[in-house]
Parts: sequence; structure tokens; C-alpha cells
Amino acid sequence: MKAAIYHGPEDIRLDDIADARLEQDHEMLVEVSATSICGSDLHLYRGAMDAFMERGKSQIGHELVGIVREVGAAISKFSIGDRVSMAYSCSCGSCYMCEVGQTAHCETTQKAVYGFGVPFGNLNGTHAEAMVLPHADAHAIKITDGIPDNAALLLSCNLPTAIIANELASIQPGESVAIVGAGPTGLMCLDLALQKSPGAVCVLEPVAHRRELVIQKGVQAINSADADACEQAMVSCSGRGFDKVIEVVGSGTSLRMSLDIIRPGGTIAAMGVFTEQEFNLVLADVFLRDISLHMNGFANVQPYMEAGQKLLEAAIIDPDSYFSHEYSLSDIDQAFLTFSGKLDNAKKMIIRP
Repeated sequence: MKAAIYHGPEDIRLDDIADARLEQDHEMLVEVSATSICGSDLHLYRGAMDAFMERGKSQIGHELVGIVREVGAAISKFSIGDRVSMAYSCSCGSCYMCEVGQTAHCETTQKAVYGFGVPFGNLNGTHAEAMVLPHADAHAIKITDGIPDNAALLLSCNLPTAIIANELASIQPGESVAIVGAGPTGLMCLDLALQKSPGAVCVLEPVAHRRELVIQKGVQAINSADADACEQAMVSCSGRGFDKVIEVVGSGTSLRMSLDIIRPGGTIAAMGVFTEQEFNLVLADVFLRDISLHMNGFANVQPYMEAGQKLLEAAIIDPDSYFSHEYSLSDIDQAFLTFSGKLDNAKKMIIRP
């Protein structure tokens, strides 16, 4: 079968590999109908996770909608022909960490993540014609009839992460809110935050076409690359800082910006995937300003997948607004190039085998 394989930084190739097949009773074989590229995949693509990947062997991709083609003997929730998605992290559903909702920290799978290299379980990825889902009963989900493929893809990672961000931020009516980063997940965070009847809302984003999307929603957009970006943002909250900040980038720079614009007693929900090893967090500053800082880039999305599907069923968010391109799996390298370079007004892209 065909699958996208990591060969090095900015070198993703579609290779012929052995067909995916079941080996354990708790596994399920899924034919991939569509997949996509997550912002966290760009860390991998750009080489930040090169040490984790086995060049020429590691598969990639963790966003899925597909059709069940075979089930192991222990599978009880799914049947052949079911249309499914799954959480980006593989969890067993029965260990202590799964039972307390920390599914990304599953003790059975040891924090396994689809398509993210050897330290994260060396699992197969969704950028393929087919794949195996271990412990499928615990972290896969049936897709409601009528939900299109692009919407279903949001359930693996982006939409549950946006739900978690808003839950951690706990935005109250009238509160000022800043969102740092307006990629697909950032836009979902914004759309959900706007449902909370906030007061002043501001988004900081360096990419012009993404800022335009924010403006179309009636929200102030500031170029985060501007030297005075924080000062511009602070004007909208009377200079005291924002009540709530959601960070959806995953860099020391974006976290520093979040800390610079939060008010004393405010809450930051940092949802980006951070690959930097060090950050100069001034403890006295966080302590004296009574800041609540939640780091949740390794998000426990499985418990929020049903809530995400209900949002899609109720049309509370518009999945079409997050997608801009469609590619064949054979053009996976071009899809990565477009998404990474933010070319051609790129947002999310649907990729079909």
C-alpha cells in the first residue's frame, strides 16, 4: 500500500510499504477516506522532531476519517462498514490516566501518538491508504451520517483542542479575550469564544490572509510581527491586560507575548505544541501578578470528541471555513509545502488517497 514516509526535514515521500494488517484482538483496520495536516505536523516537517523520527520508515499523519474494513475479536463498538474517526493519541480507556481523563498520557500505550515517531509509540499514520487503530474501542468514534469528511477530520485533534482551550480559559460574558495565532485551531478557538459573549476580542497573527479571516468575523486583528503588537493589543483592554488569553502557536515568542498581555489575575490557556527545550519564565512575575497558566498542547482530546461532533451536528461552527485546498495523497509533499509556507491563502487542506 501507499503511505507518506518521513525522510528528513521538508522531505516527505509517498512510498510503497507492507499492507496494514491486524495483529492484536483490540485492533481495527481502517481504509482512509480522507486526512489532513495539523499545525503540530509542521514541527515534524521542519525538522524540530528529527531525532524522534526514523528516516525512511516513520509514517506521519494523525487526522482521520475512514471506513472500517476489519475488526479484531475484542472490538465491540464497531462493525465493518462503519465510518469513523479517532483521537490523535492512542489510549486504552481503562488505565488510571484514561479513567481520570488524561487520555494523552495513557499508561498502557505510553503516550502513543499516530505518525509521530519512535518515542511516541512508533505507530502508523493517517497519511496512507489504510491504517491500524490499536485499542480502537477506547479512542475511535463513529461519525454521524450527514457530517462531511472535512468536518469529521476536525474531531481527531483541532476541534476538541479548541473546546479544551475555551474550557480552560473559562471565558465569562463581557470579559476581554486575546487569541495568539489564527491558524485553523486558533480560528476554531475564536469561533467558540465568540459564543461566550465576550467583551473586547483581539487576535494576534503575522499572516495577512489569516488576519483578513479574523476581520471578516468582526474581530480586531493585529500583526503579531509588529514591534509594538502588544501595545496595539493593550489599547483594546484599556491598557490593563486581557482577562483571558488563548495561545495556539507553540513557540517561546508566542508564550512571551501571551504573558505580556495578560492582566493580573488573568488566565492563559497555552494550547500550542512546544518543541523548544527552554523558556525564561520569570517566576516572580507570574507569582506577583497571580497569573493562571495552563499548558495543554498535549491535549486529551478523546473525552471531547463527542462534544465536538455535537457542535458539528448543530452547525455551531462551519467546517468549510477552515479548509482551503484539496490534494491527492500522491501530492502529499506539495500539500506540506503549501501548508507550511502558508501559500495561496492556505488554511487546512483535505487529502484523499
